[in-house]
Amino acid sequence: MKYLSLAIRFIVAIILLQTLYFKFTAHPDSVYIFSKVGLEPYGRIGIGILELIAAILLLIPRTVAWGALLSLGIISGAIFMHLNNLGIEVNDDNGLLFYLAVVVFVGSLITLILYRKQIPFFKG
Repeated sequence: MKYLSLAIRFIVAIILLQTLYFKFTAHPDSVYIFSKVGLEPYGRIGIGILELIAAILLLIPRTVAWGALLSLGIISGAIFMHLNNLGIEVNDDNGLLFYLAVVVFVGSLITLILYRKQIPFFKG
């Protein structure tokens, strides 16, 4: 179970980190997405910073649950925007961004469940 949870954390962190290039370099696809939802440029940069923090927290053993909670919140917003504003497919990506968001959501949820005792209000 230890290696499975580590693999899930790495997968989520890698997905979060690889999207930063697009956000921080103002890639046209990223600018298009954030413009369409009314968050360009501050939302793009701010969410990129939050994703970077979440990825780092996921990789530090003492802060895994906080990283999972943060990434779960961020990615919930992304999925909501896909379902309400953007659609599953964005700029002919065959739904890749949406499906990566679902992977991050599921991975973050599993990680949060596994590490829930790190968060004071989940202890019981």
